[in-house]
Amino acid sequence: MGNRGMEDLIPLVNRLQHALGSAGQSCSLHLPQIAVVGGQSAGKSSVLENFVGRDFLPRGSGMVTRRPLILQLLTADTEHGEFLHCKGKKFTDFEEICREIEAETQRITGSNKGISPVPINLRIYSPNVLNLTLVDLPGITKVPVGDQPADIEYQIRDMIMQYICKDNCLILAVTPANTDLANSDALKLAKDVDPQGQRTIGVITKLDLMDKGTDARNILENRLLPLRRGYIGVVNRSQKDVVGKKDIKAALLAEKDFFLSHPSYKHMAESMGTPYLQKTLNQQLTNHIRESLPAFRSHLQSQLLSLNKEAEEFKQFSPDDPARRTKTLLQLAQRLAVDFEKLIEGSGDTVDTVNLSGGAKINRIFHERFPYELVQIESDEKKLRQEINYAIRNIHGVRTGLFTPDMAFEAIVKKQLSCLKKPCITFVDMVSQELISTLYQCINKLSSFPKLQEETERLVTTEIREQESKCKEQVLMLIEIQLAYINTKHEDFIGFTTAQQTNNQANKKTNAGTAANHGVAAPSRLIVIRKGWLTISNLGIMKGGAREYWFILSAESLSWFKDDEVRHSHVNKYHTKTTQQYTI
Repeated sequence: MGNRGMEDLIPLVNRLQHALGSAGQSCSLHLPQIAVVGGQSAGKSSVLENFVGRDFLPRGSGMVTRRPLILQLLTADTEHGEFLHCKGKKFTDFEEICREIEAETQRITGSNKGISPVPINLRIYSPNVLNLTLVDLPGITKVPVGDQPADIEYQIRDMIMQYICKDNCLILAVTPANTDLANSDALKLAKDVDPQGQRTIGVITKLDLMDKGTDARNILENRLLPLRRGYIGVVNRSQKDVVGKKDIKAALLAEKDFFLSHPSYKHMAESMGTPYLQKTLNQQLTNHIRESLPAFRSHLQSQLLSLNKEAEEFKQFSPDDPARRTKTLLQLAQRLAVDFEKLIEGSGDTVDTVNLSGGAKINRIFHERFPYELVQIESDEKKLRQEINYAIRNIHGVRTGLFTPDMAFEAIVKKQLSCLKKPCITFVDMVSQELISTLYQCINKLSSFPKLQEETERLVTTEIREQESKCKEQVLMLIEIQLAYINTKHEDFIGFTTAQQTNNQANKKTNAGTAANHGVAAPSRLIVIRKGWLTISNLGIMKGGAREYWFILSAESLSWFKDDEVRHSHVNKYHTKTTQQYTI
């Protein structure tokens, strides 16, 4: 760039990020960085790997990135990687870096495919990179995949907002060219926090996968949904290339040839591609850091004064005094417990006006997400009626029954109750994950004592996981209890007896009045078992031979009518002139 001082800005901020991350203070200073945002399979991972020239990010179906990855790229003569959680260890094998990312992700998120806002810090030194600080965030998704939590979309959006809402964060919005730009989730989120597009850089991937005869020229020329920092097009390796371990250097040459030979892009080939994107991000991040320096310096000085004040309290501290050490340990543990309780109960020292956290998120899970999941399992009425019909017929076999068999009723009810298992277990997972996220919001205050922080984190996380397992057992047991016995005498149960009593009470006066007006004796019970048309023949009392009659079969009598006018009459109205009735 010609200015050595400016070239050193990003490495300086990276060192600050690393130092403050070790001290547990990274979130309080809001260091300038670039957040990589995009939908699942938008090509974010490929863009980052192209920067490094190595495969080092986990891949697979569904959601793979489940924790933020703070990636610091530093120009160096040798090539290796370092993790903040593996202090002193240098990774020269990039496949080992990939495995470490997967293992560290699993350590925090567990096996339930959840996500966590706790970042993984990775520094990569290489002669092939330009100095950059990037945050790779989970891909935006609208539906859960596999065994992911049902509210995964909301969790991801909350996590992304925690980064991109900060003024010191540039937004790298990655969108595939073969989708509608107006519906890009990445650009929509960016617009929410950066309506003027001053912090947003657009990246268009998969240009080589567009339909024949179409192109993204209007987008790349910044004429469609313009951004102040514009758009840059890239061509990543295909899934086949990734599986086949195609060399990234060869892929970059193919990308260059694509832009130079494409009739719609060759006039802008010099401002397209991965190398140009990396150079542009380096320049823009450097400029962004320079512009942020005055405010950043003021904030840093404020933090320094606060820390100096806190340090004064420890001047008389004797680390070898057992009583003092015990007292400090108890105070730290008590403060952690109080902070955790405040976040859950909603009485924290400060009020977050940007994002939900702690108890507020759990409240939303209880009162919004869980009811929503229950509503989603409502069965199709037509399908349910068919299942009931098949159950009754299968139990009766060759016979024709009048009443609903208990076995058919229980089979249908139990099947519906069993549908509650999945949303209930998912609900427990969601609450458990939020408790762990809340723990990480509080545990940073133990950063001055790394071993205590690590052990506390392990103990509390283990306890939450154990209680989660017990809670799941209790939930499943409660459902099994409901499945074990159907209480038809319960006041909320609407069965044959309840319906009969309700019907008798509601129609007592109506039946009496109808009988008096038409001279027909009101039946003692009017619970209709079956009604319709039937043909009666070979019955001595019938004159004129066999013919169709409208019949009503109640609990105690069988009635039939020969006048056609009763075809549409209510079953409890006996206003026909010719009525026959037999007591059963």
